[in-house]
Amino acid sequence: MAPPPPSMSPRMTVLILRVLTFAFLLISIAILTTNTSTLETGYEDIKIRFKDVSSYRYMLAANVIGMAYTILQVAFTLNHIIKRNAETSGDGNLVFDFYGDKVISYILATGAAAALGATSDMKPLLALLGFDNFVSKGYASASLLFLGFVCTAILSVFSSYALPKKV
Repeated sequence: MAPPPPSMSPRMTVLILRVLTFAFLLISIAILTTNTSTLETGYEDIKIRFKDVSSYRYMLAANVIGMAYTILQVAFTLNHIIKRNAETSGDGNLVFDFYGDKVISYILATGAAAALGATSDMKPLLALLGFDNFVSKGYASASLLFLGFVCTAILSVFSSYALPKKV
């Protein structure tokens, strides 16, 4: 009877989730920062940009904070995987991972919620004015930020399980 296939290392799972988080946040920022729309009225063009909506500015801040944290954590995880040494196992980082994942997941969740709520509130008026594309991009960017939150929330659960084992 053949032995079961080796399971994926917990650190590899964490790395994959962190890379997914980074990808979701990067795409969300790209969509958000290019979200502009112009309505030609014949007299004066009306232009709306993401920075005109305060909830979108908050979403951008949440995105940037989340990306910075994710890049830092990817570097720590890669360092641990490459060295595979008990002395550099990241045990000292478990508390940082625990609290960092919690805080960042809350920041990402509130950024996504603020943007989704603002987009939902603006949709009737902006759709009436012809800014459907602006609303669609707002929803897309906020949805990707929400997916980044989901990945970070899963990582938060992993860090919660890892902490009692080492303390």
